[in-house]
Amino acid sequence: MKLGIVGLPNAGKSTVFNALTNAHAECAKYPFSTIEPNVGAVPVPDERMETLGRMFNPGKVTPTTIEFVDIAGLVKGASRGEGLGNKFLSHIREVDAVIHVVRCFEDSSIPHVEGSIDPVRDIEIVNLELAFADLESLERKIERTQKMLKSGDKKYKIEIDLYERIKAILEKGLPARSLKPDEEEKLLMDQLFLLTSKPVLYAANLSENDLADPMGSQFFVKIREFAAREGSEVIAISAKIEEEIARLNDSEKDEFLSVLGIKESGLNRLIKAGYRLLDLVSFFTMNQKEIRAWTITRGTKAPQAAGKVHSDFERGFIRAEIIPYEQLVACGSYAAAKEKGLVRLEGRDYVMQDGDIALFRFNV
Repeated sequence: MKLGIVGLPNAGKSTVFNALTNAHAECAKYPFSTIEPNVGAVPVPDERMETLGRMFNPGKVTPTTIEFVDIAGLVKGASRGEGLGNKFLSHIREVDAVIHVVRCFEDSSIPHVEGSIDPVRDIEIVNLELAFADLESLERKIERTQKMLKSGDKKYKIEIDLYERIKAILEKGLPARSLKPDEEEKLLMDQLFLLTSKPVLYAANLSENDLADPMGSQFFVKIREFAAREGSEVIAISAKIEEEIARLNDSEKDEFLSVLGIKESGLNRLIKAGYRLLDLVSFFTMNQKEIRAWTITRGTKAPQAAGKVHSDFERGFIRAEIIPYEQLVACGSYAAAKEKGLVRLEGRDYVMQDGDIALFRFNV
């Protein structure tokens, strides 16, 4: 799963990306220092992995990961090719969801492309450019579908009706995700690959002083109000502080966060929020050598989850031995859980739950 980091130039995108991935992407105080997208896989923080590691002491503990893509900054007119707009838009089409970094700090040494700090205006610039790009591709789709409508096939009339509804939403400056489609319409929408249909998480990049009390920042409050209207989540971060935290070891990080009065780094919260945004869950596999977390979409059935571990597991799936994380921890061992009858046998129709510990039985 990929999360694309977007925003205006000099909003702090690459700094956030660097702190997330330690990838050392170029972070310059001028627009378009990011040209080609930088990509990095980031471990998903999960306290359950730490608990299982302490309890069972395997040779290896392997967390699941999520991929982040640092995408070139956007400016007005990007949908018409301004700046690096065309590249920017094509790279967004390749991600599953968007983290929109919004500048909420004053710094005269880092110029703002619009000349002032106004987070809602900045969000609307990006949203409008994405909507313009979607309108252009949607109009081409409508034109092609209208020609096919002449065949008399009723399915094209259904498609045209949906496309026109989406177009009306885009023309109001709203994202396509504002539409609440039924299951059939969602399948049609997915085939359009619209930029504004992707789920969005806003990352408010605050000054160091505002991080301890984000609600004291007028900029953060404005983003919260804007995001609430479209049903999106906002995470408060300070890219500068997160970059400092990324250079510390675990004990130093804890001490630094304590001094700042913060329970958890902004980036950990950002990763977890991104996980929720994509509606992902984790399940675990265990043996003496390794405890490992695996990422699946919520609603995934046992055979498909087994296929994440190895394609043979899905192909020859027989059943899965399942115990929820909380029950295993309460029992203290897998053997004790089995004795109490807590390890269940589940078949092909079982829907995996977040925190399931699974042993897959298969025969190829």
